Amino acid sequence: MASDFSELAGLEQKLATLLADYVRLRAENESLKRELGRSMEQNRSLNSRIAAASARLDSLLQQLPESTS
Repeated sequence: MASDFSELAGLEQKLATLLADYVRLRAENESLKRELGRSMEQNRSLNSRIAAASARLDSLLQQLPESTS
């Protein structure tokens, strides 16, 4: 009988640990999803800036006089 209660107490402890881990990991997952979203937006923004800078450089290169050497 005592071993049944001991086993039940052990299972309750394992369940409490499992639930705590679930809550912690779910919160961490949500945080990582938000961080990923911010990183992806920053990546899109930087790619856009790179494309604009590349276009400006191409325009400036076309305006340079041709070398006569």
